[in-house]
Amino acid sequence: MALSLEDFLVRARVLKLYRHALRISRRAPPHAKADLRQIIRQEMENNRNCNDKQRIRFLISDGIERVKRLDETLDMQGH
Repeated sequence: MALSLEDFLVRARVLKLYRHALRISRRAPPHAKADLRQIIRQEMENNRNCNDKQRIRFLISDGIERVKRLDETLDMQGH
């Protein structure tokens, strides 16, 4: 099944968010890194089959905010 342009762009945003979250997780302390990566992966898997465009937009916005907070938290901890 071919993706529409809108679906393709949304998919690209989701993948970009996922990659960004994984990059930031590299800075986590060694004892927390594996758990953090698992949480990120699980969040993506939990919403993998979501087809509601409005919910997807919400999840992307929420994900961006959560990744931003994670980045700030790791900065404050000196990682």
